[in-house]
Amino acid sequence: MTAPLRIATRKSALALWQAEHVATLLRQAHPGLQVELVPLSTRGDEILDRSLATIGGKGLFLKELEVAILDDRADIAVHSLKDVPAELEPGFVLSAILPRADAADAFISNHYANLAELPHVARVGTSSLRRQAQLRAVRPDLQLLDLRGNVNTRLAKLDEGHYDAIILACAGVERLGLGQRITARLASPDWLPAPGQGAIAVESRASDARVAELMAALGDPETQIAVDAERAMNERLGGSCAVAIGAWCVVAEYGLTLHGMVGNAHTGEILRAQADAKADTPVALGHEVAAMLIGLGAEAFLSPQR
Repeated sequence: MTAPLRIATRKSALALWQAEHVATLLRQAHPGLQVELVPLSTRGDEILDRSLATIGGKGLFLKELEVAILDDRADIAVHSLKDVPAELEPGFVLSAILPRADAADAFISNHYANLAELPHVARVGTSSLRRQAQLRAVRPDLQLLDLRGNVNTRLAKLDEGHYDAIILACAGVERLGLGQRITARLASPDWLPAPGQGAIAVESRASDARVAELMAALGDPETQIAVDAERAMNERLGGSCAVAIGAWCVVAEYGLTLHGMVGNAHTGEILRAQADAKADTPVALGHEVAAMLIGLGAEAFLSPQR
């Protein structure tokens, strides 16, 4: 009998939805395959009173899941790709990138229709430096307040009146069946998402041939090309949650267009660049846009912004 495939996942509702989604796709692609979830708690989920930038970054959402794979308690881990560092730990690979959902950010408010309608010095919740930089660029008067926790926790804090608006990822809100809460979309190219935002990634041991074979049916080539460009730009810039970086790659018949930005979360200064390339050169395109941003002075923005 073939051994069950074990999926390490965080315990939040969104993480469990994503893991169940991968499990369903695997069962459909490989009839008879047994798939089990291994829910785990991560430091990123447990430490909610400080920003990710001050406690070690988004990699805190991965570490315990990777340890479970190394200890043979799980075979794969499922992540939101935007939470996956530009460089993986040695011995790990992203064995599948699923078709991308809506990559835009969501403006959510119970009283105001969009950013422009927020009153002077309104309170907006987000802990993302990328979102803070773009908010300050268009509305320098706003009070930007930390907002941690899962999607439902963040929405509850909005409903309790702690904020006038909050910014979340559209994909996560919609995956939980809460799309009606989205007041307005903050969309590219004017507003750039995190590299890989909206995509689900499967991580596994680089040496695991069985997993590689099983995952081949799940990957989406177009999404893979787009996120390869975005993550290559991010990697070349040394991107992490401690710097404000956004990227969005458009895949079209003529090839690729990559939009990139580096910002200052404290001043709202934004540097932008974009370039085109053939569809078979996404990594080179990412490096080109990163070089363009560095040429514009991005290095001054790339030290940790806490």
